[in-house]
Amino acid sequence: MSERRLFLDRGLGERRGVVLLDGKPERLLIERDDTPPAARLGARLAARVRKVEPAFASAFLDLGDGLEALLSFKPDARPVEGQMLEVELRTEARTGKLPTVRVIGPADGKPRLLAPAPDLAEQLAGFARDARVVEGREARQMADRAEAEALETVHALPGGGNIAIEPTRALVAIDVDLGERKGQDAKRLTRQANIAALGLAARLLRLKGLGGIVVIDLVGRGHDATALMTAARAAFAPDNPGVSIGPVGRLGTMELSIPRRARSLREILVDARGQPTDQTMALRLIRALQTEGQAQGGAQLQARCAPAVAQAAQALAAALAAEIGARFTITPDPALAHDRFEVKSR
Repeated sequence: MSERRLFLDRGLGERRGVVLLDGKPERLLIERDDTPPAARLGARLAARVRKVEPAFASAFLDLGDGLEALLSFKPDARPVEGQMLEVELRTEARTGKLPTVRVIGPADGKPRLLAPAPDLAEQLAGFARDARVVEGREARQMADRAEAEALETVHALPGGGNIAIEPTRALVAIDVDLGERKGQDAKRLTRQANIAALGLAARLLRLKGLGGIVVIDLVGRGHDATALMTAARAAFAPDNPGVSIGPVGRLGTMELSIPRRARSLREILVDARGQPTDQTMALRLIRALQTEGQAQGGAQLQARCAPAVAQAAQALAAALAAEIGARFTITPDPALAHDRFEVKSR
């Protein structure tokens, strides 16, 4: 019986929720202060139909405050330009993609937020109704652990071997590698590795927030298609509704379609080069100062970091001072790499 545990790290400028499945991070939910409430999954809004594209059965909606969304419609439910609709955000914006919405009913007035999305605590409760939400230091450590794993590319398989998960513009590619996995029966060995890979891939895709078209390059030949299909259905069941699993192809690949709802963690945490953004590093720095300040009551704290990170951290300096006191300095140091910082107490 699988067990899920819930953790909520309340940081300055950012809150992180973790779902732990049998002791391993399964989901990491990130909510940042700079994300407009109207852009969050589950928000309900009054929206104006700005433009209708009949050829694509789609309409562009004005959500207010410069935000737009895309609505897909059926031929018998075509909206009218200028019409006001009450909608719910069903997928968040991604790189090069507008958010999408579903229609709840008619609306009036001007485009605006009607009801905010569920907060992080409510979202976490939806994954394990009877589980207690753990906060504090343990939650912070768990969120750091989940974030680090989510940004890795290669992940070890239990029993040996590994899988590599690499998102591209068109799809997510997953490669299964037998590595040093040992055994006498090659067919049994590859079967075990592929089944283990499906379970691990499902957990990690949820953790990373990845979906859309997924292609898994299985190891070996002559696959037990029935066993693999059964394993895939069980592994990806938590992602339903909307999961579609194709049969194992003649080239040894399995294709899946997994609904995309929230932004992937890579889009939130790193830039196009795969490096942590200034904001990500600034939030990590502020958390380190906050943790050290709580542990070292009254001590003076000194932080050094890259200049761009120091500049981004200034937006949270006042909030940190209100919590632990104005007993810290953040010094820009051009000699430090962008993804490194130092925090010392004296």
